[in-house]
Amino acid sequence: MATLLTILGLALFEIINSIDNAVINAEVLTSVGAKARRWFLFWGLLFGVFVVRGILPWLILWLSTSLGPWEAFKASWGSDPVTAAAILASKPILLVGGGIFLFLLFLHWLFLEQKNFGLYGERFIQKHGIWFYAVSSVFLTTIVWFSIHQDPMLAFGAMIGSSAFFLVHGFKENAEKLESSMLSDKKGMSDIAKIAYLELIDACFSIDGVLGAFAFTLSIPLILIGNGIGAIVVRQITVSNIEHVKKYAFLKNGAMYSICVLSFVMIGDAFGVHIPQWFSPVVTFVVVGYFYVKSLRLMK
Repeated sequence: MATLLTILGLALFEIINSIDNAVINAEVLTSVGAKARRWFLFWGLLFGVFVVRGILPWLILWLSTSLGPWEAFKASWGSDPVTAAAILASKPILLVGGGIFLFLLFLHWLFLEQKNFGLYGERFIQKHGIWFYAVSSVFLTTIVWFSIHQDPMLAFGAMIGSSAFFLVHGFKENAEKLESSMLSDKKGMSDIAKIAYLELIDACFSIDGVLGAFAFTLSIPLILIGNGIGAIVVRQITVSNIEHVKKYAFLKNGAMYSICVLSFVMIGDAFGVHIPQWFSPVVTFVVVGYFYVKSLRLMK
């Protein structure tokens, strides 16, 4: 039951977190030929699910542990006690880095990004968006301060998480500009170039989902199954019902508040706070469900 709940939670989180990506995909796909669309929906799906979402968890596991690349790969799919112990020892570094990344992602959305205001206070916060930098700095400094007293490597993990956020955010901002250029076709980009762009931006967007998945479980097979199901659903939404999905005004809010909660789950776990395995999927369902109902009421 716990495994099924984890997979469902991962799938829902991947779907909601990828709505923006689905919108971008749908808009770009309208400017390419039928053959390119079919290629993207079949081969692009295989690449996005099995390569990107299969390699990213292994890559993160390898970089955050003392294991070599082959040992990390075997640890992803096996149950060797030695590699399991190495993963457990490096777990706090992985979780604090992922938690910092996700919380900065939430803060950036809350302070700076355009949104449909779903909760009281969001409009006021966005009017004072310049405070994003101050709040982020104070938050990161606080986490690093407490990390140093527990384990210097924990502080290093927090800094890696913040660096990863700004790197990925830079890629996303550049992708938005490139999307506008492609849609206006000012550069006369070929269909092949546009499909390659979609695969690249999908890889950038999948980082959020993969890092958030570690708040649910450290099991790579479960992450691949849950995120894979979510990615397949998103691809179907892209071609069949994206305009309908866009009518749900507060789905993005649900995704970002879920990210906020999951970031604190990961940071708390990194500092030794015991959090039941069921908590992350349940809170994701509750938060997303609340904003889904709120969207339905707005539509009516």
